[in-house]
Amino acid sequence: MNIARQDKRVMLLTADLGFGVLTPFAEAFPNQFLNVGVAEQNMSGVASGLALEGKIVFTYSIGNFPTMRCLEQIRNDVCYHNANVKIVCIGGGFCYGPLGISHHATEDLAIMRSLPQIKVMAPGDLSETRLVTQMAYETAGPCYLRLGRGGESNIHQNALKFPLGQGIPLIPEGDVALLSTGGIFGNAVKAQEMLATKGVSASLHTLPFLKPLDEGLIEHLAQTSRLVVTVEEHSVIGGLGGAVAEVLAELHGPKAPLVRIGLQEGFSCEVGDQEYLREIYGLSPVAISQRVKAALQKSDQIGQLRNFNKSLFEMQEKIQNIQILLSEFGQVVSSDAKGRIQEALVDLKWSVNNNELSSQIR
Repeated sequence: MNIARQDKRVMLLTADLGFGVLTPFAEAFPNQFLNVGVAEQNMSGVASGLALEGKIVFTYSIGNFPTMRCLEQIRNDVCYHNANVKIVCIGGGFCYGPLGISHHATEDLAIMRSLPQIKVMAPGDLSETRLVTQMAYETAGPCYLRLGRGGESNIHQNALKFPLGQGIPLIPEGDVALLSTGGIFGNAVKAQEMLATKGVSASLHTLPFLKPLDEGLIEHLAQTSRLVVTVEEHSVIGGLGGAVAEVLAELHGPKAPLVRIGLQEGFSCEVGDQEYLREIYGLSPVAISQRVKAALQKSDQIGQLRNFNKSLFEMQEKIQNIQILLSEFGQVVSSDAKGRIQEALVDLKWSVNNNELSSQIR
Protein backbone atom coordinates (compact mmCIF):
# COMPACT_ATOMS: atom_id res chain seq x y z
CA MET A 1 0.00 0.00 0.00
CA ASN A 2 2.91 2.34 0.62
CA ILE A 3 4.04 1.96 -2.99
CA ALA A 4 0.53 2.70 -4.31
CA ARG A 5 0.23 5.71 -2.02
CA GLN A 6 3.45 7.18 -3.38
CA ASP A 7 2.89 6.31 -7.05
CA LYS A 8 -0.56 6.77 -8.62
CA ARG A 9 0.57 4.76 -11.65
CA VAL A 10 0.39 1.59 -9.57
CA MET A 11 -2.75 -0.50 -10.10
CA LEU A 12 -3.92 -3.77 -8.56
CA LEU A 13 -6.10 -6.20 -10.51
CA THR A 14 -7.75 -9.30 -9.08
CA ALA A 15 -9.80 -12.09 -10.61
CA ASP A 16 -12.56 -12.10 -7.97
CA LEU A 17 -10.25 -13.28 -5.19
CA GLY A 18 -8.56 -11.81 -2.16
CA PHE A 19 -11.60 -10.45 -0.34
CA GLY A 20 -10.62 -9.35 3.14
CA VAL A 21 -6.95 -9.20 2.15
CA LEU A 22 -7.49 -6.67 -0.66
CA THR A 23 -10.41 -4.75 0.88
CA PRO A 24 -8.20 -2.16 2.64
CA PHE A 25 -6.40 -1.46 -0.64
CA ALA A 26 -9.64 -1.18 -2.62
CA GLU A 27 -11.10 1.24 -0.06
CA ALA A 28 -7.96 3.36 0.18
CA PHE A 29 -7.27 3.48 -3.59
CA PRO A 30 -10.56 2.94 -5.46
CA ASN A 31 -9.14 4.41 -8.67
CA GLN A 32 -6.13 2.07 -8.55
CA PHE A 33 -8.06 -1.15 -8.00
CA LEU A 34 -10.04 -3.31 -10.42
CA ASN A 35 -11.84 -6.63 -9.95
CA VAL A 36 -12.19 -8.15 -13.41
CA GLY A 37 -14.27 -11.11 -12.21
CA VAL A 38 -13.49 -14.79 -12.68
CA ALA A 39 -11.54 -14.15 -15.87
CA GLU A 40 -7.78 -14.54 -15.48
CA GLN A 41 -7.13 -14.39 -19.24
CA ASN A 42 -9.00 -11.10 -19.42
CA MET A 43 -7.17 -9.83 -16.35
CA SER A 44 -3.81 -10.39 -18.05
CA GLY A 45 -4.97 -8.68 -21.25
CA VAL A 46 -6.36 -5.68 -19.37
CA ALA A 47 -3.16 -5.46 -17.31
CA SER A 48 -1.07 -5.43 -20.47
CA GLY A 49 -3.19 -2.65 -21.98
CA LEU A 50 -2.96 -0.54 -18.84
CA ALA A 51 0.80 -1.08 -18.68
CA LEU A 52 1.25 -0.01 -22.29
CA GLU A 53 -0.54 3.22 -21.34
CA GLY A 54 2.00 3.94 -18.60
CA LYS A 55 0.60 2.10 -15.57
CA ILE A 56 2.52 -0.27 -13.28
CA VAL A 57 0.10 -3.15 -12.90
CA PHE A 58 0.05 -5.92 -10.30
CA THR A 59 -2.24 -8.88 -11.04
CA TYR A 60 -3.27 -11.09 -8.11
CA SER A 61 -4.66 -14.59 -7.76
CA ILE A 62 -3.98 -17.90 -5.99
CA GLY A 63 -2.11 -21.06 -6.93
CA ASN A 64 -1.98 -21.75 -10.65
CA PHE A 65 -4.72 -19.30 -11.66
CA PRO A 66 -2.59 -16.20 -12.39
CA THR A 67 -0.12 -18.25 -14.49
CA MET A 68 -1.33 -21.47 -16.11
CA ARG A 69 -4.90 -20.42 -16.76
CA CYS A 70 -3.76 -17.37 -18.70
CA LEU A 71 -0.36 -18.50 -19.99
CA GLU A 72 -1.08 -17.52 -23.60
CA GLN A 73 -1.99 -13.96 -22.56
CA ILE A 74 1.11 -13.69 -20.36
CA ARG A 75 3.32 -14.85 -23.23
CA ASN A 76 1.74 -12.90 -26.09
CA ASP A 77 0.35 -9.80 -24.38
CA VAL A 78 2.65 -9.23 -21.41
CA CYS A 79 6.06 -10.70 -22.25
CA TYR A 80 6.08 -10.09 -26.00
CA HIS A 81 5.34 -6.38 -25.43
CA ASN A 82 7.66 -6.24 -22.39
CA ALA A 83 4.70 -4.72 -20.52
CA ASN A 84 5.19 -3.43 -17.00
CA VAL A 85 3.01 -6.13 -15.40
CA LYS A 86 3.80 -7.86 -12.11
CA ILE A 87 2.10 -11.24 -11.75
CA VAL A 88 1.54 -12.17 -8.10
CA CYS A 89 0.78 -15.76 -7.09
CA ILE A 90 -0.38 -16.34 -3.52
CA GLY A 91 -0.01 -19.94 -2.42
CA GLY A 92 3.04 -21.34 -4.22
CA GLY A 93 3.79 -25.02 -3.76
CA PHE A 94 1.46 -26.90 -1.41
CA CYS A 95 -0.08 -23.90 0.37
CA TYR A 96 -3.52 -24.94 -0.90
CA GLY A 97 -2.78 -28.64 -0.42
CA PRO A 98 -6.27 -29.74 0.70
CA LEU A 99 -7.75 -28.52 -2.61
CA GLY A 100 -5.85 -31.02 -4.75
CA ILE A 101 -3.63 -30.83 -7.82
CA SER A 102 -5.61 -28.01 -9.45
CA HIS A 103 -4.33 -25.78 -6.62
CA HIS A 104 -0.85 -27.30 -6.23
CA ALA A 105 1.47 -24.72 -7.80
CA THR A 106 4.40 -27.02 -8.44
CA GLU A 107 5.36 -26.31 -12.07
CA ASP A 108 4.91 -22.53 -12.20
CA LEU A 109 8.55 -21.55 -11.75
CA ALA A 110 9.65 -23.78 -14.63
CA ILE A 111 6.96 -22.39 -16.93
CA MET A 112 7.57 -18.74 -16.08
CA ARG A 113 11.37 -19.13 -16.30
CA SER A 114 11.00 -20.27 -19.89
CA LEU A 115 9.19 -17.12 -21.03
CA PRO A 116 11.33 -14.35 -22.58
CA GLN A 117 11.83 -11.00 -20.83
CA ILE A 118 10.20 -11.91 -17.51
CA LYS A 119 11.93 -11.81 -14.10
CA VAL A 120 11.05 -14.68 -11.73
CA MET A 121 11.10 -14.20 -7.96
CA ALA A 122 10.30 -16.61 -5.11
CA PRO A 123 11.05 -15.09 -1.70
CA GLY A 124 11.66 -17.32 1.30
CA ASP A 125 10.36 -15.17 4.16
CA LEU A 126 8.78 -11.78 4.93
CA SER A 127 12.03 -9.85 4.58
CA GLU A 128 12.67 -11.32 1.16
CA THR A 129 9.03 -10.63 0.19
CA ARG A 130 9.48 -6.94 0.98
CA LEU A 131 12.72 -6.93 -1.01
CA VAL A 132 11.33 -8.55 -4.17
CA THR A 133 8.09 -6.54 -4.08
CA GLN A 134 10.03 -3.30 -4.05
CA MET A 135 12.38 -4.63 -6.71
CA ALA A 136 9.51 -5.74 -8.94
CA TYR A 137 8.02 -2.26 -8.69
CA GLU A 138 11.33 -0.62 -9.58
CA THR A 139 12.17 -3.04 -12.42
CA ALA A 140 10.71 -2.22 -15.82
CA GLY A 141 9.02 -5.08 -17.64
CA PRO A 142 7.26 -8.29 -16.61
CA CYS A 143 7.89 -9.90 -13.23
CA TYR A 144 6.51 -13.01 -11.56
CA LEU A 145 6.28 -13.09 -7.76
CA ARG A 146 5.61 -16.47 -6.18
CA LEU A 147 4.54 -15.95 -2.56
CA GLY A 148 3.31 -18.09 0.31
CA ARG A 149 -0.15 -17.88 1.79
CA GLY A 150 0.73 -15.60 4.69
CA GLY A 151 1.77 -16.33 8.23
CA GLU A 152 5.31 -17.36 7.30
CA SER A 153 8.03 -16.65 9.84
CA ASN A 154 10.69 -14.01 9.33
CA ILE A 155 14.03 -15.81 9.15
CA HIS A 156 16.29 -12.89 8.26
CA GLN A 157 16.83 -10.68 11.28
CA ASN A 158 17.63 -7.48 9.40
CA ALA A 159 16.19 -5.64 6.42
CA LEU A 160 17.68 -6.89 3.16
CA LYS A 161 19.38 -4.86 0.46
CA PHE A 162 20.57 -7.01 -2.43
CA PRO A 163 20.68 -6.28 -6.17
CA LEU A 164 18.41 -8.07 -8.60
CA GLY A 165 19.58 -11.61 -9.25
CA GLN A 166 21.89 -12.03 -6.25
CA GLY A 167 21.69 -14.95 -3.84
CA ILE A 168 21.44 -14.20 -0.13
CA PRO A 169 23.79 -15.98 2.31
CA LEU A 170 22.46 -17.11 5.65
CA ILE A 171 25.48 -19.33 6.40
CA PRO A 172 28.24 -18.46 3.90
CA GLU A 173 30.57 -21.47 4.20
CA GLY A 174 30.43 -25.23 4.65
CA ASP A 175 31.43 -28.57 3.13
CA VAL A 176 27.94 -28.95 1.66
CA ALA A 177 26.21 -26.09 -0.18
CA LEU A 178 22.45 -25.87 0.44
CA LEU A 179 20.48 -23.67 -2.00
CA SER A 180 16.83 -22.90 -1.33
CA THR A 181 14.11 -20.90 -3.07
CA GLY A 182 10.63 -19.93 -1.95
CA GLY A 183 8.70 -20.86 1.18
CA ILE A 184 10.63 -24.09 1.83
CA PHE A 185 13.45 -21.89 3.16
CA GLY A 186 12.38 -22.53 6.77
CA ASN A 187 12.75 -26.30 6.33
CA ALA A 188 16.14 -25.82 4.71
CA VAL A 189 17.26 -23.85 7.78
CA LYS A 190 16.13 -26.65 10.11
CA ALA A 191 17.79 -29.27 7.91
CA GLN A 192 21.06 -27.34 8.04
CA GLU A 193 20.86 -27.29 11.83
CA MET A 194 20.19 -31.04 11.94
CA LEU A 195 23.19 -31.70 9.72
CA ALA A 196 25.37 -29.61 12.02
CA THR A 197 24.41 -31.85 14.98
CA LYS A 198 25.57 -34.85 12.90
CA GLY A 199 28.95 -33.28 12.18
CA VAL A 200 28.13 -32.12 8.64
CA SER A 201 28.90 -28.46 8.00
CA ALA A 202 26.65 -26.89 5.38
CA SER A 203 26.46 -23.42 3.95
CA LEU A 204 22.97 -22.08 3.25
CA HIS A 205 21.98 -19.56 0.60
CA THR A 206 18.49 -18.54 -0.38
CA LEU A 207 17.81 -17.64 -4.01
CA PRO A 208 14.76 -15.37 -4.20
CA PHE A 209 15.64 -14.63 -7.84
CA LEU A 210 15.41 -17.57 -10.23
CA LYS A 211 15.66 -15.34 -13.26
CA PRO A 212 18.11 -13.71 -13.42
CA LEU A 213 20.00 -16.39 -11.50
CA ASP A 214 23.15 -15.87 -9.45
CA GLU A 215 25.36 -18.04 -11.68
CA GLY A 216 28.57 -16.72 -10.11
CA LEU A 217 27.49 -17.94 -6.67
CA ILE A 218 26.53 -21.37 -8.03
CA GLU A 219 29.83 -21.77 -9.85
CA HIS A 220 31.80 -20.73 -6.75
CA LEU A 221 29.93 -23.19 -4.52
CA ALA A 222 30.35 -26.01 -7.04
CA GLN A 223 34.11 -25.46 -7.08
CA THR A 224 34.57 -25.12 -3.30
CA SER A 225 32.06 -27.60 -1.85
CA ARG A 226 31.87 -31.39 -1.70
CA LEU A 227 28.20 -31.38 -2.65
CA VAL A 228 25.64 -28.89 -4.01
CA VAL A 229 22.02 -29.44 -2.91
CA THR A 230 18.93 -27.58 -4.16
CA VAL A 231 15.73 -27.54 -2.10
CA GLU A 232 12.39 -26.40 -3.53
CA GLU A 233 8.66 -26.95 -3.12
CA HIS A 234 8.37 -27.42 -6.85
CA SER A 235 9.26 -29.91 -9.55
CA VAL A 236 13.00 -30.47 -9.91
CA ILE A 237 12.41 -30.24 -13.67
CA GLY A 238 12.89 -26.62 -14.68
CA GLY A 239 12.77 -25.15 -11.18
CA LEU A 240 15.73 -24.31 -8.97
CA GLY A 241 17.24 -27.77 -9.43
CA GLY A 242 16.92 -27.54 -13.19
CA ALA A 243 18.32 -24.00 -13.26
CA VAL A 244 21.37 -24.96 -11.20
CA ALA A 245 21.91 -28.08 -13.33
CA GLU A 246 21.98 -25.86 -16.44
CA VAL A 247 24.74 -23.74 -14.92
CA LEU A 248 26.81 -26.73 -13.83
CA ALA A 249 26.43 -28.45 -17.20
CA GLU A 250 28.38 -25.59 -18.82
CA LEU A 251 30.95 -25.25 -16.02
CA HIS A 252 34.31 -26.71 -17.07
CA GLY A 253 36.73 -28.39 -14.71
CA PRO A 254 36.25 -30.21 -11.40
CA LYS A 255 32.93 -29.51 -9.64
CA ALA A 256 30.80 -30.92 -6.87
CA PRO A 257 28.00 -33.36 -7.68
CA LEU A 258 24.44 -31.97 -7.60
CA VAL A 259 21.48 -33.30 -5.62
CA ARG A 260 18.03 -31.89 -6.47
CA ILE A 261 15.47 -32.16 -3.67
CA GLY A 262 11.92 -31.43 -4.76
CA LEU A 263 9.05 -33.08 -6.59
CA GLN A 264 9.99 -35.77 -9.07
CA GLU A 265 8.18 -36.57 -12.32
CA GLY A 266 4.43 -37.03 -11.80
CA PHE A 267 1.47 -35.24 -10.27
CA SER A 268 1.18 -34.59 -6.54
CA CYS A 269 -2.00 -36.63 -6.19
CA GLU A 270 -1.99 -36.73 -2.39
CA VAL A 271 -4.31 -34.30 -0.57
CA GLY A 272 -3.62 -32.69 2.79
CA ASP A 273 -2.20 -29.61 4.46
CA GLN A 274 1.15 -28.16 3.47
CA GLU A 275 3.25 -29.82 6.15
CA TYR A 276 1.66 -33.22 5.49
CA LEU A 277 2.44 -32.99 1.77
CA ARG A 278 5.98 -31.81 2.45
CA GLU A 279 6.44 -34.91 4.60
CA ILE A 280 4.98 -37.18 1.90
CA TYR A 281 7.25 -35.77 -0.83
CA GLY A 282 10.51 -35.72 1.12
CA LEU A 283 10.61 -32.00 1.92
CA SER A 284 10.56 -32.15 5.71
CA PRO A 285 13.72 -31.06 7.55
CA VAL A 286 14.43 -34.67 8.55
CA ALA A 287 14.01 -35.95 4.98
CA ILE A 288 16.22 -33.19 3.57
CA SER A 289 19.03 -33.85 6.06
CA GLN A 290 18.85 -37.62 5.48
CA ARG A 291 19.02 -37.14 1.72
CA VAL A 292 22.11 -34.94 2.10
CA LYS A 293 23.88 -37.46 4.35
CA ALA A 294 23.12 -40.33 1.96
CA ALA A 295 24.38 -38.31 -1.00
CA LEU A 296 27.59 -37.45 0.85
CA GLN A 297 28.27 -41.12 1.60
CA LYS A 298 27.65 -42.07 -2.03
CA SER A 299 29.90 -39.25 -3.24
CA ASP A 300 32.71 -40.40 -0.93
CA GLN A 301 32.36 -44.02 -2.15
CA ILE A 302 32.53 -42.90 -5.76
CA GLY A 303 35.64 -40.85 -5.00
CA GLN A 304 37.32 -43.83 -3.35
CA LEU A 305 36.45 -46.07 -6.30
CA ARG A 306 37.89 -43.53 -8.74
CA ASN A 307 41.16 -43.39 -6.80
CA PHE A 308 41.26 -47.19 -6.68
CA ASN A 309 40.72 -47.48 -10.44
CA LYS A 310 43.37 -44.86 -11.02
CA SER A 311 45.87 -46.94 -9.03
CA LEU A 312 44.96 -50.04 -11.05
CA PHE A 313 45.49 -48.17 -14.29
CA GLU A 314 48.90 -46.97 -13.14
CA MET A 315 49.82 -50.55 -12.17
CA GLN A 316 48.80 -51.81 -15.60
CA GLU A 317 51.02 -49.19 -17.23
CA LYS A 318 53.98 -50.34 -15.13
CA ILE A 319 53.41 -53.97 -16.17
CA GLN A 320 53.37 -52.95 -19.83
CA ASN A 321 56.58 -50.96 -19.39
CA ILE A 322 58.35 -53.95 -17.78
CA GLN A 323 57.23 -56.19 -20.62
CA ILE A 324 58.61 -53.72 -23.16
CA LEU A 325 61.94 -53.57 -21.34
CA LEU A 326 62.15 -57.38 -21.23
CA SER A 327 61.50 -57.63 -24.95
CA GLU A 328 64.18 -55.03 -25.72
CA PHE A 329 66.88 -56.08 -23.24
CA GLY A 330 66.01 -59.72 -22.60
CA GLN A 331 69.32 -60.90 -24.09
CA VAL A 332 71.31 -59.27 -21.28
CA VAL A 333 69.12 -60.77 -18.54
CA SER A 334 69.85 -64.31 -17.37
CA SER A 335 67.22 -66.91 -18.19
CA ASP A 336 66.73 -67.59 -14.47
CA ALA A 337 66.11 -63.90 -13.68
CA LYS A 338 63.87 -63.57 -16.73
CA GLY A 339 61.79 -66.53 -15.52
CA ARG A 340 61.36 -65.02 -12.07
CA ILE A 341 60.32 -61.67 -13.60
CA GLN A 342 57.78 -63.41 -15.85
CA GLU A 343 56.33 -65.27 -12.86
CA ALA A 344 56.09 -62.01 -10.93
CA LEU A 345 54.33 -60.37 -13.87
CA VAL A 346 51.81 -63.21 -14.05
CA ASP A 347 51.07 -62.84 -10.33
CA LEU A 348 50.79 -59.05 -10.72
CA LYS A 349 48.40 -59.35 -13.68
CA TRP A 350 46.24 -61.78 -11.71
CA SER A 351 46.13 -59.34 -8.81
CA VAL A 352 45.13 -56.44 -11.08
CA ASN A 353 42.43 -58.47 -12.84
CA ASN A 354 41.09 -59.75 -9.53
CA ASN A 355 40.90 -56.23 -8.11
CA GLU A 356 39.12 -54.97 -11.24
CA LEU A 357 36.53 -57.74 -10.85
CA SER A 358 36.06 -56.88 -7.18
CA SER A 359 35.53 -53.20 -7.98
CA GLN A 360 32.89 -54.11 -10.58
CA ILE A 361 31.09 -56.30 -8.04
CA ARG A 362 31.14 -53.45 -5.53
